[in-house]
Amino acid sequence: MTRGEPRGSVDSAGAELVIIGKPGCHLCDAVRAVVTQLAAEFGLEVAELSVLDHPDLLQEYGEMIPVTLVDGRVHDYWRVDADRLRAALVARC
Repeated sequence: MTRGEPRGSVDSAGAELVIIGKPGCHLCDAVRAVVTQLAAEFGLEVAELSVLDHPDLLQEYGEMIPVTLVDGRVHDYWRVDADRLRAALVARC
């Protein structure tokens, strides 16, 4: 899958940054640390969705978690690079 628009709907309650993952995922913990730090720097809201609670997300992203979305678009999966995410957040301003 290429980065871009998700195939399924992602209800993130208006959050600009979304982490799709699941409990107990060590990669999710690492991504959460980077995303929450940058969200605080930019004053953005972060939402977290678990593939265990959303079968459509499990089907679409199950092998790719954690998935990071910026404004509803896939930014990264498996890992997130802080500099790349920061550049994406600067570009959206």
